[in-house]
Parts: sequence; structure tokens; C-alpha cells
Amino acid sequence: MLRKIRTTLAVLFWIGVTLLFLDFTGTAQRYLAWMAKVQFLPAVLALNVVVVVGLVLLTLLFGRIYCSVICPLGVMQDFIAWVSKRKLFRKNKKAKYANKYSYSPTKRILRALVLLVFLVLMIAGFNTLAILIAPYSAYGRIATNLMQPLYLWANNGLAAIAEHYDSYLFYSVDVWLRSVLSLGIAAGTLLIVGILAWRGGRTYCNTICPVGTILGYISHFSLFGPVFDKDKCNGCRLCERNCKASCINIGDHHVDMTRCVMCGDCMSLCPQGALRFGNRAHKPHKAHKPHEPNETNKPDEDRRAFMKGLALVATGAAANAVAKTVDGGLATIEDKVTPERQTRLVPPGSLSLEHFTQHCTACQLCIANCPNQVLRPSDDLEHLMQPQMQFEQGYCRPECNRCSQVCPTGAIRPITIEEKTAQQIGHAVWVKDNCLCVTEGITCGHCASHCPTGAIEMVPLDDSDEIWIPAVNESVCIGCGACENLCPARPFSAIYVEGYETHREL
Repeated sequence: MLRKIRTTLAVLFWIGVTLLFLDFTGTAQRYLAWMAKVQFLPAVLALNVVVVVGLVLLTLLFGRIYCSVICPLGVMQDFIAWVSKRKLFRKNKKAKYANKYSYSPTKRILRALVLLVFLVLMIAGFNTLAILIAPYSAYGRIATNLMQPLYLWANNGLAAIAEHYDSYLFYSVDVWLRSVLSLGIAAGTLLIVGILAWRGGRTYCNTICPVGTILGYISHFSLFGPVFDKDKCNGCRLCERNCKASCINIGDHHVDMTRCVMCGDCMSLCPQGALRFGNRAHKPHKAHKPHEPNETNKPDEDRRAFMKGLALVATGAAANAVAKTVDGGLATIEDKVTPERQTRLVPPGSLSLEHFTQHCTACQLCIANCPNQVLRPSDDLEHLMQPQMQFEQGYCRPECNRCSQVCPTGAIRPITIEEKTAQQIGHAVWVKDNCLCVTEGITCGHCASHCPTGAIEMVPLDDSDEIWIPAVNESVCIGCGACENLCPARPFSAIYVEGYETHREL
């Protein structure tokens, strides 16, 4: 029963968190945004005391239930391990159970070292390196870069079918490559975690994952968990050979709670009922029967695969691929080139570039939910995979505040529409040599006519009044990027947005 309840909750949580990254309509965000905010590391960075204390108390009571129910990367590993076991069943049709795993001593030094390096990097402000192994962020990048395009293509297929029958139940959306580097890192993460889960179950969680290590230390003191009844145990090792955390030592009748994720597999499989969920503080009397020597207490070679697999991650830099834009769906226009900004642009609600960099874990939930296709992962090593604003695909519409509503870490503070329209994240800069008004001698005015705040007006270049050029009122400009996005000059816009280190109020 415990295993069924845990599995049901885990599936529901995994579907909910995944929908946050896949859904482009904003519906999932409206009802399920809390699922991202109860993730451990985002809650810590957001200083969400209620969530952090709640997760700690939950771990003190029931062990690492967070890892097997709430963490989407942990649930994904369980699914991969389950598929691996099913394949083993097909190979050996006579086998009743998988007998896939074996007990291995915990890698205490490695776990502590990885956690120490992770904490030092986070405290020192080098988030971009630390977040590579953060579980929620790693899953977010997998969902955004690998799963969301498939979801959008499926939606576009349904939209095409619906259009054929004069139905608009679905509508087509653009699918474009935001970052080659981010895609490569997401694919490498999935490959490594997938291989480890296929071969060793929870190897990643119990060797590298910093959240798993922290909760493991707390879980050592948990009140409830798997308890052995030594009088009933016949030493069949069925529980040990099916424990994907490799934490059951049948020789000592001991469960290593620092690695146990409370999946319930051992208790549901034990034919003698020797393992049950109970109070760990209660110590039953010792059974006076000899134990067979434990032949599985030897180094687990599969665990060493992680360090070898780590070399598979490709971190070579690559340029962002910018999708083509079309005018009225008819004439293909030359691709725009991203301007070189002195200060990178971060979304309204970020307060400052420093605040955003220190709190962002690059989970890319804001990128996945941006309806205007403004946010994309950075390829800059200093801000690796953290979102930045670019305006080749669209501009930051004043009536949209979705990124501030979904951010679970507080890197983008929740703001209202009214607050957003009063925040200056940057200002427009006119480039004379690129402007068609000067180079072609035509009257354009696109930037001025589409500026939502009226920060741009057309003025004469000289006394002749023959050439009119845009003039920017920086005190009114909010840096939305409408002028940069809609400027017809190619490949470089004649007007672009320069960011502010600290955001300002109108």
C-alpha cells in the first residue's frame, strides 16, 4: 500500500512539474506554479522559510520522501530504472523478481566533497558551475530543451488537423532553437543520468546530487522508515537485490537511511514480511541465528561509471540559432543579428543584474513560459544557461508578467502589470549608420509609432526637414525592446536596448 501511494503521488507530481515547462498557454502556470516553488534548492534561494522548514520536518519524519515524490529528476530516474527492470524480466522470463542491484557501501568522502564544492561555488557566486548538478534545474533544462519542442510539434500537428476541419481548438506556435549549447548540456545531462539510472538506479542521487546528500544527512535521524524483523528474515536477499538505492545490507539487517529514498519496493517484495514501515527508534530484540557471509560487500563497479560518464558532457561554446522572420507570411527577410550590449538585459522584477545572477539556478522555467520568445539561455560562461533578453523573435510586451509569476527562486520577483510598466530595465540607443532614414533617405518611424511608452519621437536631422530621425527620451523608456524588434534595418537594427546594472523606477 505504501508503495502504491508513493508511486501515485510521484506520478502526479512529475506530470504537474513537467506541464509547467511544456504548457505554452499559461494554464498550468496558473494552477501548478506552487510545484516549482516547493523544490528544495529554489525554496532555499527564495528564502521561503515555510517550504524549507516543511521539507526538513517531512524528512525528519519519513526520510527522503522528497527524492522519490517531489523531485522530478528523481522520479524520472525511477521510471528509467523500472524500464530497465522490465527489460531484465523479458530476458529471463522465469525470473519472478529483477535481482538487479546489490548492496554497496556509501561513498561518504565523495558525497561530502561534491556537496562542499557545490556550497562553496554557490556562496562565492559561481552559480553557473554549481547548477550543473542541481536536480530540479537539471530536469528543467531537459524539459525545456528536449521535451518542450516535441510537445509543441505535437500541438502543431493537432492544429493542422483541426484547421483541416475548420476548427480552431488548437493553434500553431513557433518552434525554434534557443541555444545549441543549452541543448547540448541538457542532452548530456539526460544521457549521463539515464545511463546511471539504467545500470544502478539511484546512483546519481546517492553519489553526486547535493540535495540528496543534504537530505540524506537529515534522513539519518528520521523517525519512521523501513524496519527489519530479524526473526522473520530468512536471508534470501530479495530486498537487497531489488533496492535501487543499494542501501540494504542483509548481512547486518541494516538500511542506510542516508541513501534510502523511501520507495517502498523492499517492503512490497519481501515474501516473509520481514521488512515493514515503522518507528526506527524501536529496536526489536536480536535474533540468535548466524548470518551467512555477505558476498556483496565489495566495491560496486557501476558506481564508478559516474566519473567516467561525466566526461560525456559537451561544454563547447556555440552561437545561438536565430530563427528567420517573415513579413506577412510572404517575403523572407534577412536574419537579424544580436547586438553587442555593454550590460545584459534581465527581465523586469529582477531588481538588478547581481541579484538575478546570484538567485537564478538556470532551471529555464521562465524561458519555457515566455509567450513572446524574448528569453533564451545565455552561452556566456559567466552566466551559463541563465536567461537573457533578446529581441529578434519578439519584444517584452508591457501586458505580460508571466516570467515573474513562475520563477521559483526569487531571481525574478513577482510583479503586477502596473509595476512592470513602471520599471526601467534599460534604454534604447539609436545607431545612425544603420538607420534607413539616413542610409536610404526615407521616412520610416517604425520605432516611434510602435513604442508603447511614447519614449521615441521623430525629429529633423537638420534644418532642411528632409530627413527625420528617432530621438529617445531615456527618462520614459522602459527597455521593452519593441523598437529593436520592429526596426526594418537588417542585419543590425538601427535602434537597440542597452541594459541597466540596477533596474530603475519611473
